[in-house]
Amino acid sequence: MFESLIGLVAIIALFVIISRQQSRIGLVERELGALRSLVLSGAVPPVAKPSEQAAADSVLADVTPAVAATADVTSPAVSEEATTQAPGTEAEAPAGEVVSGPWAAGEAAPKAAEPAGPAAVAKAARQSDVETALGTRWAVWVGGIALALGGLFLIRYTIEAGIFGPGVRLTMAGLLGLVLVAGGEFIRRTGFKVPVQGAAGAYIPAILTAAGAFILFGTVYAAHGIYGFIGPALAFTLLGAIGVATIAAALVHGQALAGIGLIGAMVTPMLIASQAPNPWALFGYLSIVLAATGVIARMRDWKLLMAAAFFGTGVWTILYMTDAPGANLSTILFIDAVTLAVLALVWLGRRGNEAGPARAFDWPSIVPGLFVAFSALGLSVDPVFAAAGDALPGAVLIAAMVAVALYRPLALPLLHAAGLATVLIYLGIIPPTSIASDFSGSALSVNGLPVATSNALTLRIGIVLGLVFIGAGFWAARRFAAATWVRAASWAAWGVIAPLVILLALWFTFGNLDRDFVYAAVAALLVVVFAAGGEWIARSEEPPLKGGVAVSFALSGAAIAGLLMLHMAFDSGWTTILLGAAAIVPALATRWRSYPVLGWISVGAAIAVLGRVAFDPTIVGTELLSTTPVFNWLLPGYGIPALAFGFAAWQLARTTNGRPRLAMEAAAALFALLTLAMLVRHAMHGGVINSTAPTLAEQAIYTLIAIGAGAILVAIDRRSPSSVLRYGSMAAGVVSVAFVVIQHFLVLNPLFTDESTGQIPVFNLLFLAYLLPAVAAGGLALYARGKRPKWYSAMLALVAALLAFAYATLSVRRLFKGEFIGLWSGLGQLETYTYSALWLVIGVALLTAGVWLKSQVLRVASAALIAVAVLKVFIFDMSELEGVLRALSFIGLGAVLIGIGLFYQRLLTRAAKGS
Repeated sequence: MFESLIGLVAIIALFVIISRQQSRIGLVERELGALRSLVLSGAVPPVAKPSEQAAADSVLADVTPAVAATADVTSPAVSEEATTQAPGTEAEAPAGEVVSGPWAAGEAAPKAAEPAGPAAVAKAARQSDVETALGTRWAVWVGGIALALGGLFLIRYTIEAGIFGPGVRLTMAGLLGLVLVAGGEFIRRTGFKVPVQGAAGAYIPAILTAAGAFILFGTVYAAHGIYGFIGPALAFTLLGAIGVATIAAALVHGQALAGIGLIGAMVTPMLIASQAPNPWALFGYLSIVLAATGVIARMRDWKLLMAAAFFGTGVWTILYMTDAPGANLSTILFIDAVTLAVLALVWLGRRGNEAGPARAFDWPSIVPGLFVAFSALGLSVDPVFAAAGDALPGAVLIAAMVAVALYRPLALPLLHAAGLATVLIYLGIIPPTSIASDFSGSALSVNGLPVATSNALTLRIGIVLGLVFIGAGFWAARRFAAATWVRAASWAAWGVIAPLVILLALWFTFGNLDRDFVYAAVAALLVVVFAAGGEWIARSEEPPLKGGVAVSFALSGAAIAGLLMLHMAFDSGWTTILLGAAAIVPALATRWRSYPVLGWISVGAAIAVLGRVAFDPTIVGTELLSTTPVFNWLLPGYGIPALAFGFAAWQLARTTNGRPRLAMEAAAALFALLTLAMLVRHAMHGGVINSTAPTLAEQAIYTLIAIGAGAILVAIDRRSPSSVLRYGSMAAGVVSVAFVVIQHFLVLNPLFTDESTGQIPVFNLLFLAYLLPAVAAGGLALYARGKRPKWYSAMLALVAALLAFAYATLSVRRLFKGEFIGLWSGLGQLETYTYSALWLVIGVALLTAGVWLKSQVLRVASAALIAVAVLKVFIFDMSELEGVLRALSFIGLGAVLIGIGLFYQRLLTRAAKGS
């Protein structure tokens, strides 16, 4: 079935080719006749108009990139032959022109005098592409596949028919393969060149050579694996030789043939089975294939071929390492060393020192970096290798990768691979984070076994690798700081990341988590080294002291090392305080250096403090927090960071005045509010912070703090305008309104909770929770008018009116019910009437205040309240009240409504007279 399909495709292709060639021959003959007539008559071809010439130039400009892309995949030999012409033959085409195929000119000749529009040119190009694909590429590809399969089918036929013995059949197949290879070489040497633009992918000599190599591979494998004519050693040698020879033949036949040879060479060890496999023979063979491929790939700059060779070698290495008990360490180190040597000395031999910004790295280097790093990781983490002491060779591989990346700047992926391997290795020695904790008792325990074994060797290796990354990282970052910022940033980043991870892992594994001055001293040393390294890099920038990405990484590493130092040397309370105070240091440094990262380091300190207080709001733990109001650990734990953040914002406003300054202003305002809130909570709960939900009295203080913070931020913003202060003040107002709606009116309302309102008639819980917030919200609404959006002032005014209404209503309730005013105690008739009268009085008062203050919100609130009173009188009072109280309710309502009507009539009359 498959043979029939191939034959049918071949017949159709040949038929189309023959028919097209006949028409083209006729066109060429007519073109030659026309040219001969022009030459004999002495006529000059008409000159194209300027517009037509411009259109033709644009078409040529569009076609040129496609031709250049095609020429990139053309065999070097073909390119050389196509560009080298013998004297007296074809005339050289001008630079930038595209030489048409043999039939394209013939078809265009009869219409030479007609203007060729873009549509006609595009149509001709499409027709030419279809013809080229069918007549030159598809036919050659199908023919090459047919030849390769034909050889296999011939062997199959002889087997089925029993015509020849196995030896004769294999000999015939081998001869066929050699004939195809020789035929391809013969055609190439006889001056073959691609006849048509776009047919470079159908280079006939390469197709024939590939088919021959395919048949030779199958012949040798059949001789060994099926018939057993040759032993594994000879079969291995022959298959390897065919693969290497095929790769070498790619120098004259193109990259595709090299890929076929590389696949055959990499599959050879899998095809040849052995009872006692020798790893040295395997990896010696792979090293020869890798080196040969590297030489050929470098000569032709074939990146894909080089990456494929590294990939195949790496896969074999990893597969060998999976058999950890039987793996030979020497062979693993040997093949990894060969991989790095081929990368550094062969593949990057001519381009390794390119340091221009155009090429930050060489992408084929990603593949060896990945596999060598995986080898180093396996030697260090796998229990079998680690128990055998192979962690040291793994560290040597990491150091070798750093050295190669340092020696060849384009091998930058090796640095990233080495850094990632180091980080994974030392994160693996930390015990798993199966943490059992009791936050109420501040007890913390870490259980579990480490992923990788840790011992004194791990400690020493960590120190050495940390020094390697610091030294190489900062030296290379300074080297590339002025030329290639990507390389400089990469080296500086790993120069701080790897040592910090190593220090953290060693501290968790070998140090004292409560307090360890030895590791704290190491962290302090890293602070100095990283800060000095950042300054050293900055001096080599262009312009100097610019503070680029590499400097930012170095100084950020110094900040993180300082954070670790505080955690290692001090307890929880002092760590929080000192960390907050440390935000001043980078802000002060902006007086001498204008590095953009300095302000963000201050912001990072603020974020770290916020994270600490979120983890432990008591600062020092519940058992160590004093019950003394105000003067306890909460005051410095929240207050000192608030002051430090405020000073940092003040300093940044005078030096950088950018986004970090705004963030520090917000942090200062936040911690100022947290200081007051935590002190209030501590005092009102007897020194207990993590108690149940707050009481209404405590919540009232929080609400007053939020409203006061909003007023303070508005006042500060008036003196020193800032977007943080502007939006922060509005956020404080919105938060205070949310407190009132959710807590005061719903959750903590004594009408629902039956909480004690106190025994004092006036200065009780209602006074604190409703009247004072009403006055504060009203005052802020009045103060914010004209300084904040209209909706903001209206929102505060409405909340103030509702709080005043709630205070008056609940005070009436307390007058009738006493200390406890729960709703379930019922309503009396006199109490019901009093509510109606009170609401009408409040409505009139709101109306008067709205007119006096020219506040539409208050007038609308008065109208709404009076409407509620009207509904209450007509619906509730009519059914619940009796006798004189019912009559007085309606009389009072009528009097108030008439009075309001008269009041509005006078207002309208005055307005009409004034207009």
